[in-house]
Amino acid sequence: MKNPIINEIKNLVADRDMTLTELAKRMSERLERNYSLASLSQKLRNGTIPYREVLLIAEILNYKIAYYDLVEKKLKIS
Repeated sequence: MKNPIINEIKNLVADRDMTLTELAKRMSERLERNYSLASLSQKLRNGTIPYREVLLIAEILNYKIAYYDLVEKKLKIS
C-alpha cells in the first residue's frame, strides 16, 4: 500500500506557503535538536514518522487533527 502521509504533509505545507525545508527548521527549533530536510523527507517517504512529530507538524502549520467516528457519525477533535 502506498504511503499517503507524504502527499498529505506536502499539501498542508504548501497551503501555508511554506517549504519542507522551513518546516524542518521550525521542527528543529521546537525539538531543540537538529532536524534536517533529509531526515523529515525520509520519515515521510518511509511512513516512519512518529505520531508526536505529526502532531508537532500540525501545530506548526496551525492545524488540528480530528477523528471522525464512523459509528456515531461525529467528529472528535483532539
